[in-house]
Amino acid sequence: MNLNLISKLTTRRQMLRATTAFAGGTLLSGYVPAILLVKTEAAARLQGAQQPSPASSDMVARYRAEMATLPLQTLKLRNNLHVLSGPGGNVIVLNGPDGKLVVDTFVAPAWSKLKQTLDGLSEAPLKFVINTHWHFDHVDNNAALHDAGGTILAHENTRKRLAAPQEIAVFGMHFPASPANALPQQTFKDSFQIYFNNEELALGYIPPAHTDTDIYVRFQNADVLHMGDTYFSGSYPFIDASTGGNINGMIAAADKGIGFATSDTKIVPGHGPVGDKTSLTKWRDMLSVVRDRVQKQKTAGKTLQEVIDAKPTGDLDATWGSGRFKPDFFVTLVYTTL
Repeated sequence: MNLNLISKLTTRRQMLRATTAFAGGTLLSGYVPAILLVKTEAAARLQGAQQPSPASSDMVARYRAEMATLPLQTLKLRNNLHVLSGPGGNVIVLNGPDGKLVVDTFVAPAWSKLKQTLDGLSEAPLKFVINTHWHFDHVDNNAALHDAGGTILAHENTRKRLAAPQEIAVFGMHFPASPANALPQQTFKDSFQIYFNNEELALGYIPPAHTDTDIYVRFQNADVLHMGDTYFSGSYPFIDASTGGNINGMIAAADKGIGFATSDTKIVPGHGPVGDKTSLTKWRDMLSVVRDRVQKQKTAGKTLQEVIDAKPTGDLDATWGSGRFKPDFFVTLVYTTL
């Protein structure tokens, strides 16, 4: 994120108002921990603070602990593919005679639940762990899974991000560099293929969208696509501008997923229920509508607060606004990444 640009585009009052609007409704969604409700000033970091406050690490710890209380649910997708959902997005498990392959890893305190679930699927050993991007709710159990025998695979930017301190500025969250056993052991730049358990996996880089580390994972025989956090099924998404995310990239990522999909493809989002080509297309259309509306007003010289007050998502909120990220917060993300 260009902090100087954000400082020019927004005032502290404007960003706090948008973040407060986001936080005020999150408990109803059951996704974002209560800690965010009392951390509305975290958005002030977007104005260029260089050092995290002592409360930053405590906030991350409390977020992890609260996310870990969510139940872990298991759904069979197809063949030997399962999706696990709950304490940190959606995890896919490919299970078979070659062993287990896991896509994403939940938050760290959910490790015992994750291990118990994996062990319950079969006695096959863990072989591969794939990270769809760098965020902690998707990589927190890298070290535990690596120590259990998994080779961690991700985009090269994910390793770079995890190997150095990172900040999710809008939430005031600071993360130290990850230990060596939590870093991906194998990375790629553009694409990668794995043949495992009679399945052909195609991995590909998604140019900056949710972050600058995003990838998709296609299980081509089963016709299942995991899009990580470039897809928030049924709700407005979070875009992490701190590490390269932007609204135009999110729309392009959705277009890529639509291009891969058939009418039978099961599309697994980073968060939310499993979707399909139709639901992803509707979601992409929503992103495009909001982007175009906000862009028109921004080009006309409207401030962030003026755009928020104009309610550019007003006719969309009934469908998309009941998730974890509220309309004013989403509009703020769109405006500041255009």
